[in-house]
Amino acid sequence: MTSRWVRRVGVTLAVASLVTLSACGSGDSGDSGADGKAVTVEFWGSAVGLDKPVALWNESHPDIKVKYSQIPAGSIGGYAKMQNAVKAGNAPCLGQVGYDTLSNFIATGALEDISEYADASKDKFVPWTWQMSSVGDRVFGIPVDTGPMALYYRTDLFKKYKISPPKTWDDFAAAAKKVHTADPSAYLTTTPQDAYDLGALTWQAGGKWFGTADDRWQVTIDNPQTSKVAQYWQGLLDKKLVTSEPMLDTAWFKKVQDGQLLSLVSAVWAAPLISKNLPELSGKWAVAPMPQWTDGQQAAGNRGGSATVVLKGCEHSKEATEFATWMSTDSDSVTNLIKDTGIYPASTSGQKLPAVDQPSEYFGGQNIYDVFKTAAANTSTGWVWGPTMSQVQSDMKDGLKKAGAGQGTIPDAVTSVQGSTVATMKGQGLSVGN
Repeated sequence: MTSRWVRRVGVTLAVASLVTLSACGSGDSGDSGADGKAVTVEFWGSAVGLDKPVALWNESHPDIKVKYSQIPAGSIGGYAKMQNAVKAGNAPCLGQVGYDTLSNFIATGALEDISEYADASKDKFVPWTWQMSSVGDRVFGIPVDTGPMALYYRTDLFKKYKISPPKTWDDFAAAAKKVHTADPSAYLTTTPQDAYDLGALTWQAGGKWFGTADDRWQVTIDNPQTSKVAQYWQGLLDKKLVTSEPMLDTAWFKKVQDGQLLSLVSAVWAAPLISKNLPELSGKWAVAPMPQWTDGQQAAGNRGGSATVVLKGCEHSKEATEFATWMSTDSDSVTNLIKDTGIYPASTSGQKLPAVDQPSEYFGGQNIYDVFKTAAANTSTGWVWGPTMSQVQSDMKDGLKKAGAGQGTIPDAVTSVQGSTVATMKGQGLSVGN
């Protein structure tokens, strides 16, 4: 796995020109704070709960102070805010960036190479998360988490409609029909909303959107597995068995509260969002494995996961990396992130903490992390994100929104994004294979 990855990202580096060697200095000499004054490191993030590890750090590290600012999620302006700050020369030292978008930041020269400060910590993390945060032997971020997926469902409503957690996607479709037939205002779930939803479902189905071969990028967004996923959800949409409501927003929570939406296929980080927004439904939720394309399998997808990156221009890269590593490995810090942010840790020590082995009162006393541990163990580690994911996300989100409104189809959106992605990459001077 490692040797193949090194070769692949080595090719990616050459093909995509993701980094310019002369521009990858650490941004500081490593002797900041020598005058006896505390170093201040600014950190921008969007996940709920990141302020608590920062507070813990600041209590015990008087020489390095971290100043945390909450910004919008990446896809709704956070990433643009960071990129613009880098261009303006006033970016914070640290930023929270999803693995799916990290290549975009590298391609635009927005990140510092922190290899000299980070390399010693490599063995503290699940290998594929370290690879997601690196290009070849160059490290650009410290892994925080992964996004193993499962099915969240209302136990009371499943009982009402006499359905069980679907073991296969065929079972899922049958359950969707049974619910909507019994109550035309109720739906089992909602359709995939963006590239990351559809990508995660493709990931579970065994497909890949990007790769490299013969010194070229390979773009296969319209691969057979994605096509199967797209046709499946379009079929449910055509029969009006699912809704196209955006997930986890105010309107979605209201419909769940009213009993009009029964379940959600999502990642581990959705758990605290559900519990905090729907406290009155405590004890009425549970988690089950994702439905399978073939009965008896245990394949899972991954939706999310992020790294703490050091942004270009940081004058204290050493100290920034020290904090980022601590945040992802310190037991108290990671415990807070598990409880408040809903992460599944990328650090091997974090995956052994008591916090990932406890029953949840909200989820009816279930130890939901048992499901997510199994999902993580059954998630393929060969997925590769491309260098233009901001464009892919924008185009796919637009296409899926139109499909939900009956102005196109999900398979049409997949075909369209395949073409627009190849065109965008070629327009950026990247070599793309057939």
